[in-house]
Amino acid sequence: MDRLGKRVLLIIYAAIIIIPMLTVFFSTFKTTSQMYENPIGLPESFNFSNYVQIFNETAMATYFKNSVIVTLVSVTFTLFFASLIAYAITRMNKWMGGLLFGLFTLGMMVPAQVNMIPLYSLIYRLDLTNTLSGLMIVNISVTLPVAVFILTGFMKTIPKELFEACTIDGANNWQVYRRIALPLSLPSLSATAIFLFVMHWNDLLYPLLFITKDEYKTLPLALLEFQGQYMTNFPMLFTGVMIASAPMIIAYVFLQRYFIAGMTAGSVKG
Repeated sequence: MDRLGKRVLLIIYAAIIIIPMLTVFFSTFKTTSQMYENPIGLPESFNFSNYVQIFNETAMATYFKNSVIVTLVSVTFTLFFASLIAYAITRMNKWMGGLLFGLFTLGMMVPAQVNMIPLYSLIYRLDLTNTLSGLMIVNISVTLPVAVFILTGFMKTIPKELFEACTIDGANNWQVYRRIALPLSLPSLSATAIFLFVMHWNDLLYPLLFITKDEYKTLPLALLEFQGQYMTNFPMLFTGVMIASAPMIIAYVFLQRYFIAGMTAGSVKG
């Protein structure tokens, strides 16, 4: 009976997720009038005109490219810095490592909205508004505490004897980090990369705060163009949502085993 109840709950949960996704997907093949006449029904035909139109009438290719650049660079540098910091924390004595870890943990407790005014003031003074580099710097600094928190928890489970044995063999800290810490942390790094990818790809707050020129807009910010004061072009908006969601869906499909492995890694000590 318990198993049946769990299956029913899982089916209901799946339906709650799948039905809105299918509604959005089918709406991309409708016109605005068809959307309002039958918002949750099947389209009259699978016409890809909305997809063609969104690339022909907007700078969707540029927005997509900007999102790819900002996301990939932000994720790469965040993982690099976070893995170095996590490794340093595990190699320090307990007092110093705990203090450094606590400082980064405090960074997770400050809401993003609290930092908006000082961040904008800093980026403006550095003349980095309306630049992808300024957006990348903000993304890295904001998500670094989260990445440090995740990676430190895993690296603490790596036996210190491995580090000590490598040091005795003559390896320096960089070699120990590169040959021992990084290879053993790949599951956790993969899970953190997916987590950061979703955060940076979907981020709207900071592009909205720092970007005003069209040539530097990212996909989430560009989707606001389809929302008017009196009327919203839902078919085009949903088409943009599907284009923006495609990379995340593809990435999760191919990397889900690494994500699951990274989430469970370090949960049980040997």
